[in-house]
Amino acid sequence: MDTINHTDLNSRRAFLRTAAAGAVLAAVPSVLQGREAPTVLAPGVRGANDRIRVAVLGVNGRGKSHIEEIMKLSSMQVEVVALCDPDREVLMARAAEFEKKYGHKVAVEQDFRRLYDDRNIDAVTLATPNHWHALQTILACQAGKDVYVEKPATHNIYEGRKMTEAAFKYNRIVQNGVQLRSSVAIREAIGHLRDGLIGRVYMSRGLVYRWRPDIGDQGVSRIPEGLDYDLWCGPAPMRPFTRNLVHYNWHWHWDYGNGDVGNQGIHQTDLCLWGLGLEKLPERITSMGGKFLWDDCKEVPEIQTSVYHYPSEKKMIQFEVRNWCTNLEDGAGVGNIFYGDKGYMVIKGYDTYETYLGQSREKGPSRSEKGEQALHFQNWFEAIRARDMSLQNGPVQTAHLSSALAHLGNISYRVGQQLEFDPVAERFTGSCAQEANQMLSREYRAPYLLPSVI
Repeated sequence: MDTINHTDLNSRRAFLRTAAAGAVLAAVPSVLQGREAPTVLAPGVRGANDRIRVAVLGVNGRGKSHIEEIMKLSSMQVEVVALCDPDREVLMARAAEFEKKYGHKVAVEQDFRRLYDDRNIDAVTLATPNHWHALQTILACQAGKDVYVEKPATHNIYEGRKMTEAAFKYNRIVQNGVQLRSSVAIREAIGHLRDGLIGRVYMSRGLVYRWRPDIGDQGVSRIPEGLDYDLWCGPAPMRPFTRNLVHYNWHWHWDYGNGDVGNQGIHQTDLCLWGLGLEKLPERITSMGGKFLWDDCKEVPEIQTSVYHYPSEKKMIQFEVRNWCTNLEDGAGVGNIFYGDKGYMVIKGYDTYETYLGQSREKGPSRSEKGEQALHFQNWFEAIRARDMSLQNGPVQTAHLSSALAHLGNISYRVGQQLEFDPVAERFTGSCAQEANQMLSREYRAPYLLPSVI
């Protein structure tokens, strides 16, 4: 696999200034064959209508928040104009709620490809299952549309490299859905870390202590009327239909999800990297855990501890997933802890930080301020209007790295060994390299193929 040269965050503006204003479409992948190749808009072009028209893909879970947050920003001349979901029952319910709340109808479509063909749609938000995120992002970039993609942005590491390549080639604004990057409080906290408030920061812990119950095993059943199950499965294997997958519990099956480290945990893996100032992947990874609680059909571990080592930077990340009764770490059940030689910092959720200084744990600066979701969408729209990736709080590079960190832990868990990794080539080395490298990508189900040439 070819290696993408990740542009440093501080050089994104220079990169875009030298990029061609209009990108030429690459060979149209098989998933779009038979359709007219869409025109890629040049930077700054919004078409006849200056409003940014958005389609929301996946409206059963996070997509509901996408609709609400975007519609709050009407003063920015943005609007949701279309909803998309392969489950028609969910789709029509959401459309009815939209009309009741906002006083007008919204377009509905089960097949996202028809929306990608629509030149009147400027941008898409993706709240689809993990196994669809990267391919839908790449196809959106090729169709000339900007993208807000939920976490994790990828289902495997290779997808992140291709997604990054697509964003830069087609000059698309791809925003990683880690809204804490736009939190006023968390941005202040990162400033304290950079300014040395807790000294030299050498380690971060990511914590995901979520109440995840026994999901049982509902077995195989008939595909519900109105669900396009082939489209729901997309590039992933088309297993016999089961309620164990549709609509939420796919998170706990490897073909579709990535466990809680790749679900809730991406917010925390991203913050680990951001707070430690790391813009690459680690050199050594070890992870262990298992299913200790329930005899259900989950494939992913309920309890998992991963360690990511950066020996050349003398830094380390620890990551813990606990799915049931647990203590809280200084009040952080979902969050991060940063350790320095002068104190430590606790991040609680998406909008609160506290600091404790010295051996006596004297309380230092703290802040709590909500509103990060709206700010993150606002930041995305500002970057779209400016056609400037350097304005983004959650650029595509972070989407790749934060997701890939979670994937590395899962690969180590599944292989059952400590792994050595080349962060430049993004390949495993050492005794388990062959088995581990096979998990860097996946087999894609036709016609939903990830294009090798972006």
